[in-house]
Amino acid sequence: MNNKEKIRYEVDLSAEAPEGAKAEHKIKGLKEQLKKAEQERAEYLAGWQRAKADLINYKKEQEAKISEIFKFANEGLIYDVLPVLDSFELAMKHFENNHKNTEGLGQEEIKQIYNQFKNILKSSGVEEIQVAGEKFNPEFHEAVGEIEGKEQGIIVEEVQKGYKLNNKVIRASKVKISK
Repeated sequence: MNNKEKIRYEVDLSAEAPEGAKAEHKIKGLKEQLKKAEQERAEYLAGWQRAKADLINYKKEQEAKISEIFKFANEGLIYDVLPVLDSFELAMKHFENNHKNTEGLGQEEIKQIYNQFKNILKSSGVEEIQVAGEKFNPEFHEAVGEIEGKEQGIIVEEVQKGYKLNNKVIRASKVKISK
């Protein structure tokens, strides 16, 4: 039933031919039944609307959970790849320090491969945690040593890079801070 429909009760008053009081009593009873039926309708409608809203909210929650699962589904794989990236960076530093004046050893090709590797990680939502000159924050950094410095608690050196996946820390930066 929608709001525009009205409940009608047709009464054949001529069959009984009651006078005054009986007819009024019957009409009063029918009005009470009508009022009760309208109240029940309103209760059922409100219950249905609540159930529908609950279902819509449940669907939204499930979609958000599924989205979150997909967003971090490759977290384990990326975490396992980070040591390879670290080794790659160490090898590049070693290569640059020990072969500065040599040509034809594939330095540019190695840099291109390294950049491709970093771009793949970036497109997957991975980003480096910036530490240069930052104040130590245990949410993003892990202190592995202290060095004398001007201002206490400032990161002086990065020992190992930290990374975030979609703004979630998957590996904290290992740093040395000033004391």
